[in-house]
Amino acid sequence: MTRREVRMPKYPECWQTCGSCASGEIFVIDVHVKPGDVLRADDNLITLETGKVALDIPSPYAGTVVEVRVDVGDPLAEGAVIATIDAS
Repeated sequence: MTRREVRMPKYPECWQTCGSCASGEIFVIDVHVKPGDVLRADDNLITLETGKVALDIPSPYAGTVVEVRVDVGDPLAEGAVIATIDAS
């Protein structure tokens, strides 16, 4: 197994040009995993609120969650670590 950090992906380009989806702060509204959970690639880790849109952030890896670094209500910047996973 390889330990991997899952980071907040780059915001979609349309957020900067349109401006309406990402108006206001981006923060965590739901955390779907906890340490010890076994994931498949594309299972949802968290859900974000962007002001007008709820956005699910999936895991790019299959494996076991080692650590979750965000809580409900946390603001989340691009590149921030969401979780650490022992990828299979």
